[in-house]
Amino acid sequence: MRVFADINEVAAAKGEHLGHTEWIEIDQDRINLFADATGDHQWIHIDAERAAAGPFGATIAHGYLSLSMLAYFAPRIVSVTKKPSMSINYGLNRVRFLQPVTVGSRIRDGVVLSDVQENSKGVLVTMTHTVEIEGKERPALVAEALGLWVP
Repeated sequence: MRVFADINEVAAAKGEHLGHTEWIEIDQDRINLFADATGDHQWIHIDAERAAAGPFGATIAHGYLSLSMLAYFAPRIVSVTKKPSMSINYGLNRVRFLQPVTVGSRIRDGVVLSDVQENSKGVLVTMTHTVEIEGKERPALVAEALGLWVP
């Protein structure tokens, strides 16, 4: 984890790779819970028997489940000692799903601090996340996520 004293230190690290998280397993329980939360019960996600005969040989995590893991990974990559009063998910500039995450796979996140810009609402922090799949050459996804840090 990269620890910064304040937003000024964060801004000075613009362009740097901030490191990787630990690996986390994506199990069927997590996939099923996400299916229940979103109402997306497509067989490729929840029917292990049918999915075993399908194109990936197993169930796969929803792309949006893999993307939602950024909320889990981000605080494990960056910490700021003098925290803003709040940090808000401000959106995404770009997301590409490059490879499905099959059940039982382990993923981790690598982050580059792409940009830090002050605006009238606070500081807009842009981080490029690359969610890797253990043992695979291609990542699961690459996403440019924005967070608004309000002083």
